[in-house]
This record gives sequence, structure tokens and C-alpha cells, in this order.
Amino acid sequence: MASLNVGNLGEYLREQRRQAQLSLRQLADAAGVSNPYLSQIERGLRKPSADILQQLAKALRISAETLYVQAGILDERDRDEVETRAVILSDPSINERQKQVLLQIYDAFRKENAAEADQAPGADTGAAADADVDADAAAAAGTRADGAVPPTN
Repeated sequence: MASLNVGNLGEYLREQRRQAQLSLRQLADAAGVSNPYLSQIERGLRKPSADILQQLAKALRISAETLYVQAGILDERDRDEVETRAVILSDPSINERQKQVLLQIYDAFRKENAAEADQAPGADTGAAADADVDADAAAAAGTRADGAVPPTN
């Protein structure tokens, strides 16, 4: 497990709390931790467990994985996926069911792409797949893939 970078975590938590317009006491109550303990986390004096981070994330309505990355618990390579999930989960314009459906679709695409990458190592399937999608979309729209409108008969 990576070492915890609690200074950055504390700053990040404080910023998230302020964006949520919560006082230190309100967040502590919502997360089920003591006010002094949360203050120490924000000041970089304490290293919270993954469970505490999960409670804080739930109270802040952000992804627990986002806090795990900030704390150094989750590998930095997973950051893009975590950020994508965090953006979906924090979008106020869609409801919880819609967020879960989007995350399921996202997971399905990632699994599909990983499986394709495993099947054809070294092959650049992305460009070929993009060309196929462009051609299919163009055909459906009545244009060529290069955007030109084909002559009518």
C-alpha cells in the first residue's frame, strides 16, 4: 500500500467541505466522526482509515475512490477512471438511478475494450473501430464518412 499523503488529503477534504457549504461540525456529524478528529485530518495530523474516508465521501456526496487517490491508498494510474466516476456521481442534473446506469455502461465499455486489447495484442483496433463507427454513422445520416453528401440517383 502506498504511503498516505495526508497534507494533500486534508486540503482536498477542506475544499470539498467548503464547496458543499458544510461547517466542520456539520461534516463531522454527517460522517459520524468527532469534530476534533476531522479537524486533525484536515490539518494533516491524522491518517484516516479507508472506512473513515468512505464515511466522509458519503457525507460529502463524492466518490470514496476520489478520497482514496488523495490519501494514496488507490494507485495513481486509476485516477482517470476515478475522476470519471466522481464527475458522474457528483452531477446534480441526473438522479441516482441514472448515475448508476451511466456507471454500468462505463464499466461495460471498459471491460469490452480491455477484452479487445487482450485478444489482439499490438493491433491498433481503436482507429479501425472509430472508422467503422464513423462510416456507420455517416451511412445512417445519408452522408459519406468524409462528410460529403453522395449524389442522388
